[in-house]
Amino acid sequence: MLKKINNYRDLLKFFFEIFTWTSITVIAFLLRLDGDISGYETIVLESTFYLFIAKTAAIYWYSTFRQSWRNTGFRDLFALIKSVSLISFLFLTAALLMRPQVTIPLSVPIIEFFLSLFILSGIRVGTRFFMVYWNPGKEKIKGRHRILIAGAGESGNMAVREMLRHPEAGMQPVAFLDDDKSKHGQKFLGFPVVGNIDDMEEAVINHKIDEVLIAMPSESGKVIRRVVNNARKTKAKYRIIPSIYDLISGKITINQIRNVDVEDLLRREPVELNTSLIKDYIEGKVVLVTGAGGSIGSEIVIQLSGFNPEKVVILGRGENSIHNLINEIDFNHSNLNYSIRIGDVRDYHTIERIFIEDKPDVVFHAAAHKHVPLMESNPEQAVLNNVEGTRNLVNLSVKYKVSHFVNISTDKAVKPTSVMGATKRISEQIVQWGAGQSTNGQVYVSVRFGNVLGSRGSVVPKFKEQIKRGGPVSITHPDMIRYFMTIPEASQLVLQAGALRMNGSVLVLDMGEPVNIEKMARDLITLSGFDPDKDIKIEYCGMRPGEKLFEELLTAEEGTDMTQHEKIYVAKSVDTIHDLSEKLDHLMDVSRNGDIDKIKRAIKQIVPTYQYQQKKVINY
Repeated sequence: MLKKINNYRDLLKFFFEIFTWTSITVIAFLLRLDGDISGYETIVLESTFYLFIAKTAAIYWYSTFRQSWRNTGFRDLFALIKSVSLISFLFLTAALLMRPQVTIPLSVPIIEFFLSLFILSGIRVGTRFFMVYWNPGKEKIKGRHRILIAGAGESGNMAVREMLRHPEAGMQPVAFLDDDKSKHGQKFLGFPVVGNIDDMEEAVINHKIDEVLIAMPSESGKVIRRVVNNARKTKAKYRIIPSIYDLISGKITINQIRNVDVEDLLRREPVELNTSLIKDYIEGKVVLVTGAGGSIGSEIVIQLSGFNPEKVVILGRGENSIHNLINEIDFNHSNLNYSIRIGDVRDYHTIERIFIEDKPDVVFHAAAHKHVPLMESNPEQAVLNNVEGTRNLVNLSVKYKVSHFVNISTDKAVKPTSVMGATKRISEQIVQWGAGQSTNGQVYVSVRFGNVLGSRGSVVPKFKEQIKRGGPVSITHPDMIRYFMTIPEASQLVLQAGALRMNGSVLVLDMGEPVNIEKMARDLITLSGFDPDKDIKIEYCGMRPGEKLFEELLTAEEGTDMTQHEKIYVAKSVDTIHDLSEKLDHLMDVSRNGDIDKIKRAIKQIVPTYQYQQKKVINY
């Protein structure tokens, strides 16, 4: 039995609880008999002995001795109630069945029931109150920062509990701010709500605040920006609890509190997924993810862990990125069954072997060359990877009857001015061709979205590195605008798009409002603790080949129709090329020869809206 008692503290609680609960039996008899147990000595002794055995078993069975008294919650108290109720029921039943041979007052089991609940729960609640809410030892910790919590909702309250549980973190909650007027004047966990977000400057001064904690994980970027702007008017530091996408466990911890980042200022409302539709085509299936080491591919793999696939086949060309992904899965998502394949989507025979051996039911195609200037210099590689790789996968998916094929596309595929964008437009056409070959409810779709915050090679990491070096921050053009989406949001919507069963469609994700790149750079400089133009200079380096000021998600001719998901739209039309196969063969031939002008002309034959110049000067 002692194997279940795995430390000295549990052992002490085990014996303390037995002693206390056993003593309650004697107390119950004394209370019922007004302190005089004359004539009942044998009954009291035998009752206490047999109940001692039963209570020992109940304590062990319900593991009440393993509860953390300083963190007692409703579940702990419910386990205690079940344990006490069971023993009291057995005691009362025995008292009834043994009459008239043994006379135990029927009120004794009832008195013992209420006493046991009161005393045993009181021990736990009292311990928690003393150690968490009153413990004078906490005041001895020097250098504690006085914290003002912006947001008196569930996350703010959980953050306060964490601060109280971990005084060693040096964070002393003082008060809340919240825009909900019904909360003003109320106290949460003993701390008052002293006003709304716009009262922050006054609250910081009046309560001698050292730091503002933004506890609004599901609020939009507009609200977070307002909080930050108010915080910057004070001398207090400010940090944030991550967005709802990062709080997978649903529990706030001290370690998750971090500095405010530009992603927080661009945050949107959380995506509401129809998880039942996603489970319908993922659960129990073999799922192949190409480009699994990349930003989107790796996040798709992580998101899949929540939908119980039979296996995820992780395919990537870069062994280091795949190695990092595996470490993440093994540490945080150990429930996911996976296999690793190092390979290149351009290698038809290797990819076919994967289809034969692993038999994927679902394919998420995220492997692609995506850097616009690099692909302008190396157009043949963009064609071989983005076009030929997609063609290989679609052909094999049709051949081996894959049920769902989801191709990751980009807003740069719309009226493309770059080789990269044009090759992704061709990949959409290839997937549409595959949809035409599909049968029996198979689904072949492309999902088009804009820039992904924090992905490799994106503008945010580049700006951060330039700020870290002391500047300057280079902006291509003051009027350049882009759509942005977080990696988890994009990946979740990709999974949802596959569930819509709109075969042959190009699905367009709702990217929200476009963002001015210069404004984003200035936000990053400010959040890093510097003043734009003063501490960190901003330079304009000019637009690079293939770039344009504004990326459209749709051509003017396409337009969109609604789908059953509010953040996913379907493009009304996609270019249909009747002799696509022959033109693709020609494009592959000229690409292998490496003649840039011929490659671009061959692309133009497939994508009439592609616009390019004969000669470009590459400036990274």
